[in-house]
Amino acid sequence: MAWVVFGVLSFFCLGSVAAMIVSRNQAHNALFLVLAFACLGGLFGLLDAPFAAAVQVIVYAGAIMVLFLFAIMMIDLKGGLPPERRRYVLVLAGLLGTVLLAELLLVARRAFIGAAGTVPAEGSGPAGIGHLLFTRYLYPFEITSLLLVAALVAAMTLADKPDRKGVP
Repeated sequence: MAWVVFGVLSFFCLGSVAAMIVSRNQAHNALFLVLAFACLGGLFGLLDAPFAAAVQVIVYAGAIMVLFLFAIMMIDLKGGLPPERRRYVLVLAGLLGTVLLAELLLVARRAFIGAAGTVPAEGSGPAGIGHLLFTRYLYPFEITSLLLVAALVAAMTLADKPDRKGVP
């Protein structure tokens, strides 16, 4: 029975990601991404990783997607890029795609070769992760949260369009 659920969740996860790539509507893309995150959380649950499943559903499908939806609602994406900037965006996208593909190949190679013993015993399990997060890594955690808030405020400031004409 677990194999059937695994297959159904995998099918819906891959299907929602494919639909997200094909769809041109940003709101639909965000909803397809939520479905992919939820299916991925279910897959983590089937793989006996309840902490990863809960984090996947709560953090990614919940909080991050709320931020994406706010960004989609606040920014006018219908205008598009001018033709002279499209070329630079395509070149940058190609370079980033190549880097990400190289990283994916390195991770896949390491997974197939096997990297036994690389996970430290200090942070294994949810209790160990929580202890490390709030003791040794407290300042990086807080700095990351401040950077996320600053990025959200900056996005809202950039997306703000004054209704008044001639007034800055």
